[in-house]
Amino acid sequence: MIDVLDYHKTYRDTPAVSGLSFRVQPGEILGLVGPNGAGKTTTLRAIAGIIPPSSGTLRVAGHDVVKAPRDAKQTLAYVPDDPHLFDALTVWEHLEFTAATYRVSDYAAKARRLLEQFELSERRDTLAHELSRGMRQKVAIACAYLHDPLALLFDEPHTGLDPRGIRAMRQSIRERSAAGAAIIVSSHLLTLVEDVCSHLLILDRGRCRYFGMMDAARAAFGDLQSDATLEEIFFRATEAPPDPGTD
Repeated sequence: MIDVLDYHKTYRDTPAVSGLSFRVQPGEILGLVGPNGAGKTTTLRAIAGIIPPSSGTLRVAGHDVVKAPRDAKQTLAYVPDDPHLFDALTVWEHLEFTAATYRVSDYAAKARRLLEQFELSERRDTLAHELSRGMRQKVAIACAYLHDPLALLFDEPHTGLDPRGIRAMRQSIRERSAAGAAIIVSSHLLTLVEDVCSHLLILDRGRCRYFGMMDAARAAFGDLQSDATLEEIFFRATEAPPDPGTD
């Protein structure tokens, strides 16, 4: 569903991502972790078609993000860590706009369910600029779900959410995965990644340090105990000296 092959991104003479390859199949949830500046957001923005790759191939649902951007974007949704809403639109008008953009017919019942799921029903007619940070995040997530995307990209999805919002968010990710969506969750909250993700990708200085099943991550680092936490795996992977041959 999401295919990344030998992806490189360079800003001027500075490499941000070097030779990254991975795949996310339908129903899988990939946890994307790494230190600040590791290339996580750069990778998500490239898959979403917001920034072009310097080289490599990115596909979503079989559509090349560079060669067929419109087809690729129709099948995905991207929720950034600080979503920008339209200040002059209400919560409901954001859903209406999203439905029109993605040509979602008979969207009203689905939109109402999303408002209920994320406790936004009472805010239906509230302007975006009057919403709290967490409420704005919930609106962005609800809009992302409206067209039932085949691929979902989340960059720090829990930012600003209260405990009830966090629980609703985690449950919604599981539900979308069970329905067959391919999902990438980038987060510094390692407990979130460990809790909901089936696969793990650790980036450090733009290079892959580990990609595979979450359960197999411990075995990838032979000096770790069998009950090592994701935090221990993370530090073991990112504190290792850079290996020029790792891709």
